Amino acid sequence: MKLPLQKVVFLDRDGVINRDSSNYVKNWSEFSFLPGSLKALKNLTKNGFTLIIITNQSAIRRKILSLEGLEAIHRNMIETVNSAGGEIKDIFFCPHLPEDGCSCRKPKPGLIHAAQKAYRIDLANSVMVGDNAKDIECARNAGCGHAVLVRTGKGEESEMILAEKKIFPDHVAKDLYEASDWITAHHR
Repeated sequence: MKLPLQKVVFLDRDGVINRDSSNYVKNWSEFSFLPGSLKALKNLTKNGFTLIIITNQSAIRRKILSLEGLEAIHRNMIETVNSAGGEIKDIFFCPHLPEDGCSCRKPKPGLIHAAQKAYRIDLANSVMVGDNAKDIECARNAGCGHAVLVRTGKGEESEMILAEKKIFPDHVAKDLYEASDWITAHHR
């Protein structure tokens, strides 16, 4: 019998790993790793964490980006992360618009539950890292043990939104590298 994955970090993509864009990241030339993010992914991988990306990608439904284009971005991202010593196990994405009412668009927990089913993840021992209030809400809705907000991307404005909703992350970090240090120190 296959044992569940014990040390999983779910990561939002845009604003956490790479620079976010109000015009959407539509191709590899528009994809830019945030400072320290490759080092952070290596740090988490070397400390035994399984990394899974959980990302809303409505640019597909908006017909700004094709599925093939998204796959090319992700393929290049994974190759770069691997070359830097990190490893992304899988990527789960929602292609829908907010008004579509799907169960996979964050803050709903559908993507995390799909990953849990695919990899038998113990959610109580998992961590979600995001820059958006939706990421932290998703972590709470899915039952993740910890939620970390990074101040890159939409992080600073998200702190205020979360405070108004009385939803609090377990930790707020300057960036993904600082978050990786906190995770490795506090999630053994």
